Amino acid sequence: MKLALATNNAHKLVEIKAILGDIFSDMLTLKELGIDVDIEETGSTLDENALIKARAICEMTGLPSLADDTGLMVDALGGAPGVYSARYAGEEHNDKKNRAKLLKEMSEASDRSAHFGTCVALCYPDGSYILGHGRVDGTILFEERGSNGFGYDSLFFSTELGKTFAEATTEEKNTVSHRARALHDLVSKL
Repeated sequence: MKLALATNNAHKLVEIKAILGDIFSDMLTLKELGIDVDIEETGSTLDENALIKARAICEMTGLPSLADDTGLMVDALGGAPGVYSARYAGEEHNDKKNRAKLLKEMSEASDRSAHFGTCVALCYPDGSYILGHGRVDGTILFEERGSNGFGYDSLFFSTELGKTFAEATTEEKNTVSHRARALHDLVSKL
């Protein structure tokens, strides 16, 4: 079965294909589908944003479509950046600026607990959909560690791994990551 992956993020594509590669034999990226679109995420929750993106790509392609939305929720910041994680420091989705803003906002915080949450939405042309959810807990460090990953990975210390996501290999991260857990949750519902 063909599956359209509603993302332009190369890092997400690697994770999705690593986990779903045995289930969906033909996964097509937006680039492979000839689609160059940045779908506006107007939802107030991860679920809403994932559904907005998956439905839009499903309508454009007529194929089952998978989209996700992920947020970093920091307790000391009342759950921020949350749904605004990718554009925390501005609309240009600049990871380095986002991390710098987070460190600045957290400079006086003693409670550094945080979690990543992900919702993946699989939408079908008949209008039906399935949602998968994943979460991983950790803390925000005072400085970046590691060179792997993307986004906030170098600041997020995974309590399960005992290291930042940026210090972990892709294989290690996929065993505990929020996106991996959401994808596995989705798979269990298929």
